[in-house]
Amino acid sequence: MFISDLQPGMNRVIIDLEIVEKGPIREFNKFGKSGKVCECKVKDKTGEYTLVLWNDEVDQINVGDKIRIINGYTKRYQGEPQLNIGQYGKYEILKDD
Repeated sequence: MFISDLQPGMNRVIIDLEIVEKGPIREFNKFGKSGKVCECKVKDKTGEYTLVLWNDEVDQINVGDKIRIINGYTKRYQGEPQLNIGQYGKYEILKDD
């Protein structure tokens, strides 16, 4: 799958991306739990998209990393399409050959 294939409302997304830019890290407290969230710009050969990182992902994924998202999902937040790894998804940092 490629960025050009993504539409809000998709589930079980498997996609390889490069992290181009990380936005500011925001801390939050919701339902008595604290955490971190960060929006990233990601790209592949077909375009760019917004990836949202949560908690540990924020510290583990960096600009320049190439990652594979497995079982991610897309949605629209404040009118903008986003890709999330989510509770049931995972990611792998891909090694350069």
